[in-house]
This record gives sequence, C-alpha cells and structure tokens, in this order.
Amino acid sequence: MRLKSFHAKTMSEAMRMVRQSLGDDAIIVATREEEGGGVRVTAAVEEEDLLIAQERARQPVRPAEPEIDVGEVVADALHRHGVPAALAEQLIDAASGLDTDDACLALGSALDSLYTFAPLPDGRTAVKPLVLVGPPGSGKTLVAAKLAARAVFKKRSVGVITTDTVRAGGVDQLAAFTRLMKLKLATVEDPDALAGAFEVHRKTDLVLVDTAGRNPFSHEDMDDLRALLSAGEVEPVLVLPAGLDALEAADIAMAFKALGVRRMLVTRVDMARRLGSLLTIASRARMAFCDASVSSKVAEGLTPLNPLALARMMLPPEEAGEDTAPEPAPRGRPAARSAAQPASKPAAKPAKTATKAKAASSPSSRTLP
Repeated sequence: MRLKSFHAKTMSEAMRMVRQSLGDDAIIVATREEEGGGVRVTAAVEEEDLLIAQERARQPVRPAEPEIDVGEVVADALHRHGVPAALAEQLIDAASGLDTDDACLALGSALDSLYTFAPLPDGRTAVKPLVLVGPPGSGKTLVAAKLAARAVFKKRSVGVITTDTVRAGGVDQLAAFTRLMKLKLATVEDPDALAGAFEVHRKTDLVLVDTAGRNPFSHEDMDDLRALLSAGEVEPVLVLPAGLDALEAADIAMAFKALGVRRMLVTRVDMARRLGSLLTIASRARMAFCDASVSSKVAEGLTPLNPLALARMMLPPEEAGEDTAPEPAPRGRPAARSAAQPASKPAAKPAKTATKAKAASSPSSRTLP
C-alpha cells in the first residue's frame, strides 16, 4: 500500500489533489489543520490501484461530443423539406412536447399526432376492390403491378383490371407485368363492363383497378371517373408523386377527395428530396398516408407508411445524431432503425421562438388557403 500526504489551503483543494494523484480508490487515513494555516491530508492506495490511476492520468482527455438539440434538428428537417410555416409550427410544438433524446422518434410522434396512417391490405382479409386514381403520369400502372406482385408473393389470389384504354400502350404495359405473374388482365371501357368484372372476381382476395389519368380540374374527366367508381362498392386510392408544389398538389388532392378518396399512395419518393408537399396534401385534404413507392422495380420498393417510417425518410439517422451504421433504407437514404435505439443526449428543450423562426423562413412558408 502507498501512503502520501497532501497540503493545501482548504480541505476541498486537498481532496482534489488526492483524487488527481492517487485516483478515486484512495482511502483517507488522517486529516489535520496546520499551524501556519491550511490542512494536511494523508491518503493511502493499493499499488495496483495507483498504477491504474496513473495510467488514466496519462491518457488524453477526449473532447465531449457535441450535444444534439432535438427540437432544432426537427425544425431544420421541416425547413429543408419546405414544410409551410403554419404546419411546421404545429409539428415543432408536438415534437418538443415529447420527452425523448431521439429526434427521429420526436418527429415520428409529431407526425402521428397530426396525420392518419392506413397501409393498403395485401389480400389477407376481404377488402373492397382498390381503384387507383390520380392525374396523368402519377404512376398508377406501376403501382397496380407492385400491389399485385406483393399479394402474389404472399400467395393471395389477385384480380387485375384496367380501364386505361385511351393512353397509347397503357394496356400493353400492365399486360406485360401480369403475364410475368401469371395473372389474367381484364380490360373494360365503361361502368357496366367494370361491374361485370367485379362479379367475376367476387371471390378473389384482392382486386385492383388501374384507371386512366384524369385532369382533376376538368369537370368532364371527374364526371367520367365518378361514373366509373359507381360500378360497385370500391375504395378509390389517390396516387400522387412526391416533389410537387405543395399548394398545387393540395388542390389536386381536394378534387379527388370529392370523389370519395380517403387514402393517398405516394410515388417517386426515391427521386424527391423535399417531402413537404406530402404533409401539406394530407393536412389540407384530410387524407391518410397508406404506402410509398421507393423504387421503379415491380418486385420491390412499395413500403407501407407509418409515422416513424415517414420520419426516417425526412430525417436520416446521422442527422438525428446516431452513431451506429444503420441498415439500407428506401430512397437510397440511411435506413430505418429501431425506435428504441438511443441517439446522443440533446441539450435542454429548444426555445420555441428559435425553432418557429426557422420554420417561418421556409421557402414554402405561404399560408395555406
């Protein structure tokens, strides 16, 4: 055992000298006040413990890792994605109210409080025929093929119908996909024929209908689509690409909502880097998020959406202060990780004025009509 005495002006200073010299395992043997002022402390420590303390003292002190402000990270993400100011403010308030060190989890919780998420069925339970609607070029035909492939892989019976007889090559494109999956494609041109096709597939697990692209601002197009939807008890699903102007896309969604659309499937997520328009659409049109297409490949790239999945698309893990290497995720971005996986400890809750000011400076901070 090693004994050593320390002289200092105060007891706290002497104890600090003991810890620095002998380490935390040192035992105080005696203390006394000196005649000339100050104190003397005698401490003892085992030789092995002393060697460990000296080794630790020689090691360089690692700088503290920068702390991550969860509220600020969320505000930065919303600003980068062009979320309108009023909507961003609601999300920031919701995210700041959650006691978590994980920025991705905070954003997911905020999205969950403002939006509805209802992924499409894969045929395991009886559902209404799904009619894919949307403007021209939104990706309805590819989505129909992806939904069919997903159900086929799960060994569900699938019926595929197309009403897209106007667009050049529209039927041929879907027919090529269905042939590969050994499915029959029914082609119909009017509501009566569609009703007949529904009757044929009465016992089919999942029935999918691909429709021609419709101009949402054309009364004639909308009336034709409305007549088509009246052919049976169906669920229309809006298919919209990511990356559109927020307010323009919201107007499109409102036009299709008037036909009974309640769910929105997002395409081209792999080609978009700003997803603020999607939040605007769902907020203004009161639509539920269902799935997202994150690849042009038919056999993959259709992801059911939930609050955390959408948060991960908007806030890659490294931006949330994550240290571990995540799995690959949709859109070529860093992947989804476990919600329970901790992130770096954030500073105190952000001042709302600072984060809201950042949201207000968004390039898409126009007030929603």
